[in-house]
Amino acid sequence: MKPQKQLPEFIRFVMVGILATALHYGLYFAGQRIIDVNVAYTLGYALSFVANFYLTAYFTFGRKPSWKKAFGFGGAHLFNYLLHIVLLNLALRAGVPKPLAPLPVFAIAIPVNFLLVRFVFKRKDTV
Repeated sequence: MKPQKQLPEFIRFVMVGILATALHYGLYFAGQRIIDVNVAYTLGYALSFVANFYLTAYFTFGRKPSWKKAFGFGGAHLFNYLLHIVLLNLALRAGVPKPLAPLPVFAIAIPVNFLLVRFVFKRKDTV
């Protein structure tokens, strides 16, 4: 793909990512006060995942969602979720306060997620 086509796609990805990350963080921030941080993080991740899938399909890549893409997106996000949880717990062990612990996680995991999700949505469907 030519760089001039990748930039708008990447900008849309960033916009969707900001929205999904804000939703995830907002749910985590509210939840971590009353439930375990890993549970709060997981609930926020799960809810933002659903919104992220549809926005990524329609807005970022201009593709119709399908079950095949949903499974690919889910696989990419399963890897991404595990990366998030490991990084979150490392940040907490390093002494980062609970409300701020997701911030370094997002900085590392979001670029990795872009590469994985782009592969899912940009590969040719064979069905």
